[in-house]
Amino acid sequence: MLYNVSYNNREIERKIKLEVGPMLTLKERWKLKGSGSPQLQITDCSIQIYNLMILDINKNTCNIELREKGIIIRFRSLLETYALPIPFYKLTLYKGRAEEYSLYRDNYFVKILANKKSIHKFMDKISQLKSDQGFTYVDDL
Repeated sequence: MLYNVSYNNREIERKIKLEVGPMLTLKERWKLKGSGSPQLQITDCSIQIYNLMILDINKNTCNIELREKGIIIRFRSLLETYALPIPFYKLTLYKGRAEEYSLYRDNYFVKILANKKSIHKFMDKISQLKSDQGFTYVDDL
């Protein structure tokens, strides 16, 4: 679900926290060597996001924040800030051509340009955290 997070709305904050967990503590961020991405250039996106992006003439950029149980993709359009929380169990991450990553959640997607080494490292960190969130399977036999 795409949320407008420009204003303090406790209900939206609660929904986001339920989906991807609370912000990482300072100790966890230090251990991960950061929980936020550099500024990422959007090359393609789903129609819901595209309809917001075309409202202004600014460069289409976003950033990604790591959370306990997922990530949040944030971008701006006009003077509003939007957030797309993606829990790890719904996150699909593809590495397209050498310079592009695709992040999917249900019917939403964002493709970003990865023209810096730091972006590749951050995407590797997301992939590692997603695999570390492995689900335990209990056989009832």
